[in-house]
Amino acid sequence: MKPPAKPPAKPPVFLERASYRQRRLGDAARFLPVLGAVLWVIPLLWASDGPETPSKSGMVSYIFVIWLVLIGLAAVLSRLLPDTDQSSDDMRR
Repeated sequence: MKPPAKPPAKPPVFLERASYRQRRLGDAARFLPVLGAVLWVIPLLWASDGPETPSKSGMVSYIFVIWLVLIGLAAVLSRLLPDTDQSSDDMRR
């Protein structure tokens, strides 16, 4: 009598570490504009009347700092993400 046949091997559930990291970096790059929009809307929520009203220069400085931080984050993410532009490789062939 033959032993019961083994079921076929299942593919691994988890992704490789490198591909997982690349996917998360891509997700972070896609989320960056959303984060920027949320952070730029915050000055609109600040109270416009009352004794603790923030100054206009403070609001402009906040927006400028957020803008610089977003540029820095985009630069870091662009360096970490791989260059996957296939069209430039196809044009050379």
